[in-house]
Amino acid sequence: MYFHAALAAALTIAPAVGARAATPELIAAAKKEGQVVWYTVQTIPQIVTPLVAAFEKTYAIKVVFVRANSSEVALRALNEAKAGKILSDVFDGTNTTPVLKRENLVEKWLPDFTAAWPKNLIDAQGYWAATNFFVNNIGVNTDLVPPTKEPKDWDALLDPQWKGRMAWGSTPSSSAGPGFVGLTLKDRGEAAGVSFLRKLAGQNIAATPVAARQVLDQVIAGEYAMGLMTFNHHAVISAAQGAPVKWLPVSPSMVTLNVASISRGAPHPNAGKLFLDFMISEAGQKIFAATDYLPANPNVPPKDASLIPDGVRFKGLTFSPEEVDQNMSAWEAMFRDIFR
Repeated sequence: MYFHAALAAALTIAPAVGARAATPELIAAAKKEGQVVWYTVQTIPQIVTPLVAAFEKTYAIKVVFVRANSSEVALRALNEAKAGKILSDVFDGTNTTPVLKRENLVEKWLPDFTAAWPKNLIDAQGYWAATNFFVNNIGVNTDLVPPTKEPKDWDALLDPQWKGRMAWGSTPSSSAGPGFVGLTLKDRGEAAGVSFLRKLAGQNIAATPVAARQVLDQVIAGEYAMGLMTFNHHAVISAAQGAPVKWLPVSPSMVTLNVASISRGAPHPNAGKLFLDFMISEAGQKIFAATDYLPANPNVPPKDASLIPDGVRFKGLTFSPEEVDQNMSAWEAMFRDIFR
């Protein structure tokens, strides 16, 4: 599904019920617990820090957070459950929830106001709600890639001038090499997709076991000319701080939902629910927007609409958490086979 069609629905302003705040009963119960533990894939200085500060100021409830990628969050939660000790109250990720849902480790709970949201932004069974969109494409070092040399599409990456000058993450993530495999197969089909990937393997793309944000940091530092599958909003944030970086609107870009859920058996379940409520409420989502993230709440538009695939400037292919989860093992296996 191309993202501009889904976005049109998602950005339709919902009824006023979307502004309803958490109930006094939930707030009181959360305050009594006094703490919430959040496992997150979000970048700490850019969104975790301001979001935590705003929540703690609003409710005087301490937030303890752990940052990892989606697969690591799931693995950590699984290992803790096997040890008989659930530690997280709320968690997020692009495909974390489906993994933990299979193990009965996710609580079925969503704030009431999400009933007014477009259906693609919430789980039909009530296990997750979207917090923000991720749009993965190309980030370039502007000192190393002049405008006249910028790739206009994915096929341009096969140009010999880019051999050994590109990087991406190697972890089993949608924002890394395996995610690019999934994007390519969905866009081109199996035969054409594999053919393109095998050609691309000849470009000696550096695969590093780091998050997409760190790949972009390596590009900014001049270690590589381009980073693939980086988040476009990260490039905007860094460029605003004076870094020599920009993102390229190649089509199609991979679009995923970051979604949040409550841990079943959470030590602070009410605080977890209140934090999830705050994170996707208009108040929390305005923090996402203010920090150049792409909020999911349909009442809160992004600060920079050009980051969103519109079907004209560039297109996006959407992947649900379930789709990423169902295919990641195959994508990773193909990535290892082709780009080893």
